Amino acid sequence: MATATAEVTPRTPTNRPSLVSVGTIVWLSSELMFFAALFAMYFTIRSVEKGLGNRWPGADLDLKLATANTIVLLLSSVTCQMGVFAVERGQIRRVGSIFNPARWGLREWYVLTFLMGLYFDCGQGYEYIFDMIRRQHVTLSSSPYGSVFYLTTGFHGLHVAGGLVAFLFLLGRTYAAKRFTREQQVSAIVVSYYWHFVDVVWIGLFTTIYLIH
Repeated sequence: MATATAEVTPRTPTNRPSLVSVGTIVWLSSELMFFAALFAMYFTIRSVEKGLGNRWPGADLDLKLATANTIVLLLSSVTCQMGVFAVERGQIRRVGSIFNPARWGLREWYVLTFLMGLYFDCGQGYEYIFDMIRRQHVTLSSSPYGSVFYLTTGFHGLHVAGGLVAFLFLLGRTYAAKRFTREQQVSAIVVSYYWHFVDVVWIGLFTTIYLIH
């Protein structure tokens, strides 16, 4: 008696997302909740202060300086994504003149992104020292407004600084490694996730603190 045998169709491998990428997205979701709490604190204290008839001094902020910092930070997201495009095609270094961005690789785009992020943090530090503290005498403990201003913008500035460290670490790995690896590509993409996140958070902070105030 012939026995029937069933054909088993071999499974084709699927492109599963990297566990590092998934873990980063989950972590950034928790960071989003943290900043949501900061936004809630800002609006709560603002409503209480105005309800008591106190003047909310947001209009005294240097809007021109903050706008310049914001533009630079948003453009750094563009340069960061250009670096991602470069690493996705396996290009770590430039293959032409330094004055030809079309031939740049991951290193050049990420170095430029690092410098733009550094400009943002330095600009924020300048605003703290020369505009808020020296000109207006607003400190972390001087008023409820000072507390929420420094906490919200300060924590964001620390996140930007963390991104700068990540860029340095990633760039160092590209010089230390003898060849391009899949891990380097994943690391570059994960760093871009983080950088886009801090940019999106700043859009909310800039709108809330500098435009609505």
